[in-house]
Amino acid sequence: MGNLTAIKEFLLLGFGSLHGLQFFLFGMFLGMYVVTLLGNLLILIVISLDRNLQTPMYFFLSNFSFLEIWYTTSIAPKMLQTLLLGPKVISFVGCVVQFYFFGSMAVVECFLLAAMSYDRYLAICSPLQYPSLMNLHTCVLLAGGSWLGGFLTPVVTVAMTFQLPFCAAYKINHFFCDLAPVLKLACSDTETVEKTTFLLASFVTMVPFLLTVASYIHIVAAVLRIPSAAGKQRAFSTCSSHLTVVTLYYGTLGTVYAIPTATQAAVLNKIFSLFYTVVTPMVNPIVYSLRNKDVQKAVRRLMSQWASPKGSSGPPLPPRSIFFSQKSLDFFEGRQALG
Repeated sequence: MGNLTAIKEFLLLGFGSLHGLQFFLFGMFLGMYVVTLLGNLLILIVISLDRNLQTPMYFFLSNFSFLEIWYTTSIAPKMLQTLLLGPKVISFVGCVVQFYFFGSMAVVECFLLAAMSYDRYLAICSPLQYPSLMNLHTCVLLAGGSWLGGFLTPVVTVAMTFQLPFCAAYKINHFFCDLAPVLKLACSDTETVEKTTFLLASFVTMVPFLLTVASYIHIVAAVLRIPSAAGKQRAFSTCSSHLTVVTLYYGTLGTVYAIPTATQAAVLNKIFSLFYTVVTPMVNPIVYSLRNKDVQKAVRRLMSQWASPKGSSGPPLPPRSIFFSQKSLDFFEGRQALG
C-alpha cells in the first residue's frame, strides 16, 4: 500500500500542442456538451410529462438519457479544461473516481442497449403477450439490473489497476484516466491486470452485443413476414433509432478497444475516444428526437399546452400506460367525472 500514499496526482496531457486550434476545439466541444445535456434533459422532461410516452420503450429511453448525461459529464469537464488551459493536474483519488464512473457508465450502456433491444423484440415478435411480459416489474428488473451490473463490474479492474506501483513521470497521455495510458505508467508487470480486464470487458460487451444481434435477427425475420409494405415500414420505424444508436456505440467502442494497445497511435486513440465519449452522446438525443415521431408529437403537444392560457384545460389525467391496468384507469377517470 506504500505506492498509494506516495502518489498524490497525475498530469493529464490532453491533446498536446494544437497550434492555436485549442480555442476553436474548446468552443466546438463545449457546444457538443451543452447539446448533449439539453437534448437528453428534453427527452427526460417530455417522457415524464406526456402520458402517451409512459410505456416500456420510453421507460428504457429515459434511463438511457439519464445515463448519457452522466456518461459524458464524467469526461467532458476535465477534457474542456485541458483544451483551454493545457495539461491539467488530476488528483490520484480524482483519477480513480473518473476511471470507475466512466467504466461503470460504459457497462450500463451496454446492458441498457440490450434491454431496449429485448423490449423491441417482444413488441414486434410477441405483440399479444407484450403487455403481460414487459410489465412494470420486468422493466424495473431489467433497468435496475443494468445499473447494478454496471456499477459492480469495474470494481475489480479499478482495484487491481490502482494498486500497481507507478514509477513513471505520472503523465497520462490522454484527456481522461483511461486504462491503457494509466497502465503505461506502471513499473511492474501489468499482464494480470490486462488479462482480467480483457475477460471482464469481453463478457460485459460481447454478451449484451450478441443478445442485441439475436433480438434484431428475430425482429427482421418477423418484419419480413408482414405482408404489407406499410406494415413493414411501421414495424421498422419503432426500432430504427435504437439500431442507429447501437451501431454508433459499438462501432466506435470496438474501434478503440479491439485494436491492440501496442499498435495504436496515441493521437488516433484520443480521436476515437472523442467519438464515444462526446460525439455519440450528443448524437443519441438527436437521433431519438428527429427520427421518432412520437417524441416530436409529444414536444408539440407540450409546447401547445404551455402556450395555451392558464385554466383552459381540465384536471390532468393519469398516464395512459401499460403500467396501469385498465380497471384502475377507469376508476380514476370515473372519480374525476363524479368530482
